Amino acid sequence: MKPIKQILIDRLEEKGIDCDNIPGFMRILANSFFADPLMTLDQIKKRLNYLGWDGFDLDDHTLQLAIACLEAEGMKELQVKSARWFEHNFKPAVKPIEGQTSEKKLAATG
Repeated sequence: MKPIKQILIDRLEEKGIDCDNIPGFMRILANSFFADPLMTLDQIKKRLNYLGWDGFDLDDHTLQLAIACLEAEGMKELQVKSARWFEHNFKPAVKPIEGQTSEKKLAATG
């Protein structure tokens, strides 16, 4: 069974987010919740669009995965974390080969 973080990373990559941009995306998402913990999915989408993520269509399942993953990584209380925290917690260990998710690359290398 895959860890929830890997499921989220794979899902974000399948939705078109480059693995190098996932930590930044997660930081924006977490900071959005910090600003307004009661935001709806539509409000979050508008905020992401305003912040330059207009090509990404966030769905409820991906949002719930992201929330669960943030909580599992230590953000039980919605506090502001540094960019380094997001880099450390949401960057895939190995950059995937073009056309492969990070899990497929990890399986191929080891």
